[in-house]
Amino acid sequence: MAERPDFTVLTPYARSLGIELAEWEDDVPVMRVEFVEAVEGRPEHFHGGATGGLLETAGYAALRAELARLDRDAVLKPINITVQYLAAGKSQASFAKGRVTKLGRRSANLTVEAWQDDRSRPIATAVMNVFMAEAEG
Repeated sequence: MAERPDFTVLTPYARSLGIELAEWEDDVPVMRVEFVEAVEGRPEHFHGGATGGLLETAGYAALRAELARLDRDAVLKPINITVQYLAAGKSQASFAKGRVTKLGRRSANLTVEAWQDDRSRPIATAVMNVFMAEAEG
């Protein structure tokens, strides 16, 4: 099996929110963000954009992990992301995990779920479509 991707180095946006790798679950990364001022919207609640950023980061992390498992390298470019907000994120850590639902030669489809203390009650979900360009080099 190929080496796992290094998720200690994330995008500047993900770093600005404080998103980090929480754990590996079934060879898929679970991402976490603590409730801090950078993610607060209305008092004591996550901002929707921060929740969307967590979902997007977890989706890309799941795709990168699957590509690494297959020993594939690609430049990822978003086609679209649709977020469904299901419940307000409260002032506690949030987690997200993505799943690759279809992996083609040039595109991938993903689903992502975000939750807080109860995984069976997600606060948001997302569907992502990603274009995969050949990596140069």
